[in-house]
Amino acid sequence: MQRENANFPNAFVLLGFSEFMWMERPLSAVVLVSYILTLVGNSSMIFLFLVEPTLQMPRYFFLNNLSLLDLCIICTIVTQLLANLWGSDKTIAAWGCITQLYVYTLAGCTEWILPAMITIDHYVAICQHLQYNLIMHPWICVQMAAASLSSGLANSLVQATLTIQLPLCGYHTLDDFCEVSLLTKLACGNTTPNDIALVVGAIPLGMMSLLMVIISYIFIAGAI
Repeated sequence: MQRENANFPNAFVLLGFSEFMWMERPLSAVVLVSYILTLVGNSSMIFLFLVEPTLQMPRYFFLNNLSLLDLCIICTIVTQLLANLWGSDKTIAAWGCITQLYVYTLAGCTEWILPAMITIDHYVAICQHLQYNLIMHPWICVQMAAASLSSGLANSLVQATLTIQLPLCGYHTLDDFCEVSLLTKLACGNTTPNDIALVVGAIPLGMMSLLMVIISYIFIAGAI
C-alpha cells in the first residue's frame, strides 16, 4: 500500500500469513471448522439458557454473557480472517477496522470483569448458601452484568476513540486485525494520551477483577 500520512486511512492491509501463501488454504479449512464449532457451541448455550428453566440460574446467566461476547469477537474478527485467507485481497476497509477496534476492545474489557462476577456467585453459593436466592436475585445479576458491560464500554470508547484520532504514517499494514496496541505502533504523532488511557483504564480493571477473584476464593477455601 502506498506510503501516506492521514488521520485514518481508507483501508489497511492485514498481513496474516502472506509470507506463507501455501499455508492459507489448509489453514482456512482449520479456521472455518473452528469458526463453525464456536458459533454452534456458543449459540447452543444461549438457546438452552433461554428455553430451559432449570438453567436460568446466575452461574449460567453469566456464562451466557460470555458466550455473547465470544460471538461478537468471532463475527467481527474471524469472518475477516476467513475472507483474507480465501482471497487475494488482504485489505480491510476503514469502517471494518473501526468496527473490529471497538468490538474487540469492548468484549476484551468486559471479559476481564465478568469472571469476577462469576466468582462472586460461587462465593455466595458456598459461603452464604442459605441466603443465595435472596442475594443473587435475577435483577441483581442483570445489574452486575450491566456494570461489567458499562465498564467495558466506557474503556472501549476512550481507548478506541483516542486511537482512531492518531495521525498514522507509513505503510498501513497490520499483522492480524485492528487492535489498539497495533494501531498505536503506526502513529507518527504523540501517543502519550493513548498510553495514559491504556494504563488508567485497563490495568485497574484487570487488577480489580483479579483481586476480587483471589479474595473470593480465599473465603471459599476457608469455608470448605
